[in-house]
Amino acid sequence: MRVPLMAVSKLFFFVLFGFFWSRLSFADSVTDLAKASQNPVEKLVSVPFNNNFNHGYGPNRQTQYILDVKPVVPFTLNADWNLIVRTIVPLIHQPNLLPARPYLTGLGDLNPTLFLTPAKPGPLIWGVGPALVLPTATHSQLGQGKYSAGPSFVVLTMPGQWVVGFLMSNVWSFGGQSNRPNVNQYSLQYFINYNFSHGWFVTTQPIVTADWQADSANRWTVPLGAGVGRVFEVGKQPLNVSLQAYDNVKTPRQFGPNWQCQLNVTLLFPEASAKS
Repeated sequence: MRVPLMAVSKLFFFVLFGFFWSRLSFADSVTDLAKASQNPVEKLVSVPFNNNFNHGYGPNRQTQYILDVKPVVPFTLNADWNLIVRTIVPLIHQPNLLPARPYLTGLGDLNPTLFLTPAKPGPLIWGVGPALVLPTATHSQLGQGKYSAGPSFVVLTMPGQWVVGFLMSNVWSFGGQSNRPNVNQYSLQYFINYNFSHGWFVTTQPIVTADWQADSANRWTVPLGAGVGRVFEVGKQPLNVSLQAYDNVKTPRQFGPNWQCQLNVTLLFPEASAKS
C-alpha cells in the first residue's frame, strides 16, 4: 500500500512515547479532561486526526487509508444554549476499483454537523441538529457526488468514571450530479468509555452504517471491537490518543473491508473553550 508509511510510523512512535512516558503536570484534572473529550457536545475546542486503516477493501482485498480531520468548535448562543459545530474532512488513499491505476488519493465529501445543546445539562446530556454531506470529493470513487442532509442527534450520560451514549443520523440526497445514485444513508456511533487514573481509558466507539439504497447483501457495516487510550500533555499541549481495532462482523459483500484499525490523535484546547 502506498500510504506515507514513514510519516505514519513516526506518528505512531511519537504517540507511543507519550502514552507511557509523558509527565502529567495537570494530573488533578486529567480525568475530567478525558471525560470531556469523550462527550461529543462538550464545550471543548478540539482537532481530532483519526487514522483509519480498512483492511480487505475492494475486489483485491487491499487496504484503504482514511485520515479524518474533525475539528470541533463550540459557540455560546446565550446562557441556556450552546452550538457545537463538528466537521469531518476526509483525506483518502485507497485501491482503485477500476484497473486504470492502482491507487487513488484525494479529498472525500465534507460532512459538517451542528448540534444545539443545553449549556447546563442534567444527568442526561443531549444535542440535536442537521447533518450535511457536501460533494467536495476530488474523484468520483472518493465521494457520492450529491448534496445530502438529514437530522442528527446525540444522547449520553457520564456517571462516575463512565461516558456512555450514542450519536445517530440519517441523510438523504437533494441535489448534485444527476447521473449519480440517490443517497439514503444511516449512521449510528455508540460509545462506551471507562476512565482510569492518570488519563488512561478503555473504549469502544464503532460506527454502524446502512446504505438503504443498496441490496441486503451490501447494506450494512457492523464493526465490533475496542481499544485503549490516554490523555496526556506534550509540552503544554493536551492530547487524547487512542488505539482501536474492530472486526466487521457485517460488511458489504461487494468491496466491503473485513476489519479496521484506528490511531486517533486529538489536540485539546480547554483554554480556548473557556473563551468561546
